[in-house]
Amino acid sequence: MHRALAAEVAAARARGVAIPRVLDVGGGSGAWAVALARLDCAVTVVDSSPDALAALHRRAREAGVHERVTPVQGDVDALADVVAPGGADVVLGHGLLEVVDDAERALAALAAATAPGGAVSLLVAGRNAAVLGRVLAGRLGEARAVLTDPQGRGGPDDPLRRRLDAAGLRELVRRVGLVTETLQGDGVLEGWVPGAVCDGGPAAVRSLAELESLAAATPALLEVAVRLHALARRPSGT
Repeated sequence: MHRALAAEVAAARARGVAIPRVLDVGGGSGAWAVALARLDCAVTVVDSSPDALAALHRRAREAGVHERVTPVQGDVDALADVVAPGGADVVLGHGLLEVVDDAERALAALAAATAPGGAVSLLVAGRNAAVLGRVLAGRLGEARAVLTDPQGRGGPDDPLRRRLDAAGLRELVRRVGLVTETLQGDGVLEGWVPGAVCDGGPAAVRSLAELESLAAATPALLEVAVRLHALARRPSGT
């Protein structure tokens, strides 16, 4: 996913954008914002939590990129008050669609903030991984609920409002007028690998990372990823 975003920043520059404009909605303390600011992007982070934005400010200052990061308190429902339509070359909605009241409305707001030809990066909780994880933990009732509930929820106490599979994410992207260019798994293997494997030293960690990279792009395996990552394009001229 890091490589996909770095490639998108490079593509924006190839389109003639000297300083790519990044909008990170729900970006919290800035894990992605700081990384993209290090690529000489101008990053605006919109988050409803003042504590998270304070942490973002500290992190950006410590990384020496605070002049390229702008924190804004707000949420996706009022995004048009923060960013002009088409005002961002790359828009991030990571961990956003599973917590908002209306996922389609939120994604439409992200699409509206994206410049024609720009991209929206989405990271969402995977439904199938949640089912398998609960089965392995012996929580069969919750597994059934996640599998059969229209929103992929495990019950009324589930902290997430929805989980998606690949088809559901593609359809949501299509409904707001974006075009899915890349759909891959994030954390395809991490939930299933015994902890002892990661204790095997740097060689084992590298081997697992290489295998994870291959699995992320394998259609059958991405369906059991903990998270799904989509890169969706706003068509030029829209």
